[in-house]
Amino acid sequence: MSHRDLSDLELRALAFVDERELVRDLVDIVAVPSISGTDAESDLQHRLAKQVRELDLDVDLWQLDLPRLTADPQFPGWEVERSESWGLVASSGPGEPELVLQGHVDVVPAGDPATWRTDPFTADLTGRRIHGRGTCDMKAGVVANIAAVRAVRAAGIPLSRPYALQLVVGEEDGGLGAFATLDRGHRGRACIITEPTSGTITTANAGALTFELRVPGAATHASTSYAGVSALDRYLPLHAALAALQERRNRDVHPLMSEYPVAYPLSVGKVSCGEWASTVPDLLVAEGRLGVALGEDPDGARSQLEEAVADAAARDPWLRDHPPSVTWTGGQFASGEYAQDDRALFDLVGAAHADVTRGPRPRERGAPYGSDLRLYAGAGVPTLHYGPGDVRLAHGPHEAVEVDELVTVTESLVLALLRRCR
Repeated sequence: MSHRDLSDLELRALAFVDERELVRDLVDIVAVPSISGTDAESDLQHRLAKQVRELDLDVDLWQLDLPRLTADPQFPGWEVERSESWGLVASSGPGEPELVLQGHVDVVPAGDPATWRTDPFTADLTGRRIHGRGTCDMKAGVVANIAAVRAVRAAGIPLSRPYALQLVVGEEDGGLGAFATLDRGHRGRACIITEPTSGTITTANAGALTFELRVPGAATHASTSYAGVSALDRYLPLHAALAALQERRNRDVHPLMSEYPVAYPLSVGKVSCGEWASTVPDLLVAEGRLGVALGEDPDGARSQLEEAVADAAARDPWLRDHPPSVTWTGGQFASGEYAQDDRALFDLVGAAHADVTRGPRPRERGAPYGSDLRLYAGAGVPTLHYGPGDVRLAHGPHEAVEVDELVTVTESLVLALLRRCR
């Protein structure tokens, strides 16, 4: 195993990566409860804009034209409506950036506070781990991006090629911020999204399509339930049909996805049924998520689910005459892949990580969730994921990130910036 000797300039820039500063910055932004669609999502964008202005970057902070963006046929959807949203791009100079460091500032809700050992929006540093909502997904990545740029600029190293920070909202519920950033004309010759990758490099994302399934019944008094039709009972064979569809769709998966027990999950995350305990329910609404395979046409995936529901309904005497309906709501993530004919960015990040850690290059893999990668790749920007944290901790009450991972990623980004843009 051979590693590149770090140059004097690289060592000088790495000296400006301050672990205490990284921890402080992450603690500070975790305290902003920037749940998708809330005012705090916009507040954090303004707070970060002030930070990056202090780095003497050209800052574009703009209010998104939500009516125009959501009316676009290519709009990726959202789970929560917003009255206002903001885009934020900070560039080192004019021209198309040679390298973009991208991250999203929004987080998912914390859920039941009783399941957290501390306040989810008060970051808790225990040993070498920072615990709190957004630490992993993906405020640690946002902090690493800004800190890498700060280190390069503090070292006073001139770079001949421009670079940029692109910080976005709405990733968790569809990709509004990335869509708006690309729509505004911001691009790059290559992009690193610092989503959590556990020491690997993610070069492909499965897609995810949000759906709503409405199952009709016939209401009656519970004491004469035999005179009605329970929408809950009628849903059960449909649920079994969805499980069978998941099994079929995961029999043969892309090699980058082969490590996952279920590469393309189909899950129902919310079920609403009934209004009164003594009434047979006449409607059940199930909301779920359909995983999209790498390279799969989302319309084809939608058709498979619709056909599975229709086939199961056709076998049920009640549903045959009272068919359930499927609508596609919320986030609509297509799959996305890094351009395999251009390995320059992959090699750049892999070498930087290996030189920082004095270990092997990270292995390559795909991810079973949707992300902004597919929007950048779709716009012709070679894009991959490399960032601090373990995605298995994201969205749960044990969300955390290791300080050592945060430092390693930041230092690797410093080397990537220097080597790509000098």
